[in-house]
Amino acid sequence: MSLPTRIEVLGAPEDRFDEVLTPEALAFVARLHLPFAARRTALLAERRRRADALAAGGTLDFLPETRAVREDDSWRVAGAGPGLHDRRVEITGPPERRMAVNALNSGAKVWLADFEDATSPTWHNLMSGQLNLIDAIERRIDDTTAGGKRYFVGDDPATIVVRPRGWHLDEHHLLIDGRPAIGALVDFGLYLFHCGRPQIEAGSGPYFYLPKLENHLEARLWNDVFTVAQAELGIPHGTIRATVLIETVTAAFEMDEILHELREHAAGLNAGRWDYLFSLIKNFAQHGPRFVLPDRASLTMTQPFMRAYTDLLVRTCHRRGAHAIGGMAAAVPQRDPGANEAALTRVRADKEREAGDGFDGSWVAHPGLVGTCRTAFDAVLGDRPHQLDRHREDVEVTAADLLGVHRLSVGLPTEQGLRANVAVALRYLTAWLGGTGAVAVFGLMEDVATAEIARCQLWQWQHHCTRLTGGSLATPDLVRRLIDRERATLLAEGADPALLDDATRILVDTALGADLPAFLTTEAYARHLVRTAATAATAATAATAV
Repeated sequence: MSLPTRIEVLGAPEDRFDEVLTPEALAFVARLHLPFAARRTALLAERRRRADALAAGGTLDFLPETRAVREDDSWRVAGAGPGLHDRRVEITGPPERRMAVNALNSGAKVWLADFEDATSPTWHNLMSGQLNLIDAIERRIDDTTAGGKRYFVGDDPATIVVRPRGWHLDEHHLLIDGRPAIGALVDFGLYLFHCGRPQIEAGSGPYFYLPKLENHLEARLWNDVFTVAQAELGIPHGTIRATVLIETVTAAFEMDEILHELREHAAGLNAGRWDYLFSLIKNFAQHGPRFVLPDRASLTMTQPFMRAYTDLLVRTCHRRGAHAIGGMAAAVPQRDPGANEAALTRVRADKEREAGDGFDGSWVAHPGLVGTCRTAFDAVLGDRPHQLDRHREDVEVTAADLLGVHRLSVGLPTEQGLRANVAVALRYLTAWLGGTGAVAVFGLMEDVATAEIARCQLWQWQHHCTRLTGGSLATPDLVRRLIDRERATLLAEGADPALLDDATRILVDTALGADLPAFLTTEAYARHLVRTAATAATAATAATAV
């Protein structure tokens, strides 16, 4: 395979980054880009075409051309790899050092080390995250508090599953032949190169969560990347295992097809509830009042269109021998005993519902929720590692069921919900610009997905001048006033004025413009988080690798 003429590392060098950015590792990442960059570009263009068609009044249905795949009962996926057979509790979070130690020791079966929605993609965060994973696997990771208390990984750590960035994100700190590298392949490639074989030797394997897929052709691209990567490193074909997040409404119509494309590497599907709501709102935001959803707090998994999505996911997974993993419990423990008990009660009910519906495990965002989730699944699973034998043949889901947002059991958006969306979006963006990707806001752990829901609802409600409970209208002027009010509150709380100004501009541009941008983070990343500091030595070292 021919190699590019030049790889340039433009990110600022820091202590031990050279252990991640070795010439060999950079060359491996480049070899992943060469055969796949053009396909990725074409798939992103198809995303935009499909989004434009939906915005113009189009709708969705199951694909007639892949009916044979859906109706064929004979095929199964590879299934769980070593350390993935029991996934009853999975904890998610950015690959920060303290988070890594806490997550690995939390009692969860899996730690999702998240380079995507829970990580602000600064060069420091991404490279230190890779270092933390290397150290965790080599059992040399620890964390010492300012008070001198030392934390280290115990004898039974959670299995590590890495979530790289989605296909739509670039990495501007690493250029291949003068163009930004593909963020997904940087995250995937560096981790696999340094940690794939050590994970296999430790009795586990290189496992991944694949985010933001919109169709089976994007899954096919990942499968081909896996095939090439394993061959390049001399790792047996099929060693990689992938769990796909069904977190776009388009992917919900192609669950069978996605598993089929990845069947030699597939371990399961996950119900990425927050991104799924974001995708649904975004794709149908211009369709008028019929698709206007109420406050996020009322969009629980008991709503009919969400039950249709999760029931279909369980049925599809178990029919194919794949794990079905439930959605995120975003609550964080509260100091007030009453508020804490109320939050735990909601989490308990959510996890009991998932276990009862047939899920094999679920997500939590905080170590304090691991026990609640485990208890709910223990009650159903007992000593069994999963419930793949529960095929949910009672489930029949139509396109109308998945898109039936008009069947909601709750009413109009509220002004309180409008204010909450402004507060969550502005507070999260300010933290994200400052380098923090997972932020506790009003008792919930917020990440990019929940900020995207807030931002898209603001756009949708003011775009359609939606009537709120009480009779007032969601207008651009009202949203601007609420943004100004929240900005003043944050300044009074001590927020960085420069970061807050940037966050305010981003929110106004993406929530109040004439068009609804596909993602909050793409332009914000390029404008605000890219800090290039190329040195001749760094660039020359990288170029020498090829």
